[in-house]
Amino acid sequence: MTGLLSPHLAAQHIARGQVVAYPTEAVYGLGCDPQNLSAVQAVLELKARDAHKGFIVIAASVDQLTNYMQPPNASELERLNAAWPGPVTFIVKAKIDLPNLLTGGRDTIAVRVSSHPVVVSLCNACGHALISTSANLSGQPALTTPVEVQNIFGESLAGVVEGELGNLKSATPIFSLSTGEQLR
Repeated sequence: MTGLLSPHLAAQHIARGQVVAYPTEAVYGLGCDPQNLSAVQAVLELKARDAHKGFIVIAASVDQLTNYMQPPNASELERLNAAWPGPVTFIVKAKIDLPNLLTGGRDTIAVRVSSHPVVVSLCNACGHALISTSANLSGQPALTTPVEVQNIFGESLAGVVEGELGNLKSATPIFSLSTGEQLR
């Protein structure tokens, strides 16, 4: 691992198909370019994660999610606007042509427009949304410090983006966009 990275330097690594860790609202996340399926596969392997779980795609703006989600209807748009940007993830109807690696084989995908300053800077530096999954081995607690991330993932990552975690005490809540039901 190269150590602590600025969002700009992390974006360069992501553009080369590498995986980085970064602070989110509650825990460190692992991220890559969702369009780079080799990088997405690398995240699955790093975490020893079941490919059927799918991923959250995190963004700095709704515009960065248009390649992943179908346009919301009026009531769904109202729900999104009330929660975003912010620490709320929604399960939405996925674009029809999304790879199973992203959706876990479902017709939905989890998406979030974050207000976390590091996430926003990183997505903006990349110019697109990112995969976001907790930095941990599958089934283990999510990591909350750069040292923990380095101890577990070491040279497998391009580095850890500098910054602080947000104020959430646990992972972001997840809601169904169509029903409003809280799923996590």
